[in-house]
Amino acid sequence: MPGPDALPRDWDDEDPDPDDESLPPYWFPGQALPPDARRLGLTHHTAEGALLDFGGRLDPAKPLHRWTAWFLLVVFGLPVLFAVLRVVLYL
Repeated sequence: MPGPDALPRDWDDEDPDPDDESLPPYWFPGQALPPDARRLGLTHHTAEGALLDFGGRLDPAKPLHRWTAWFLLVVFGLPVLFAVLRVVLYL
């Protein structure tokens, strides 16, 4: 029987085993790419893959990461909004 301060068995399901020698270290670039992006051939060396890797590393529990995600949404969304406004106003 485990002691009172023992953690449940599934307490860190999201974290890989740090002692597993076959896994690359988590700080290596490209570790947060989704499997679909890897199948498409994106890596951290491409612009799209680097953005996906960066976005995949953002943690919604951290306020600074949440602000960063909103900032990136504004930065990438404003040109689209301006282009749509230009088309609508031109009509």
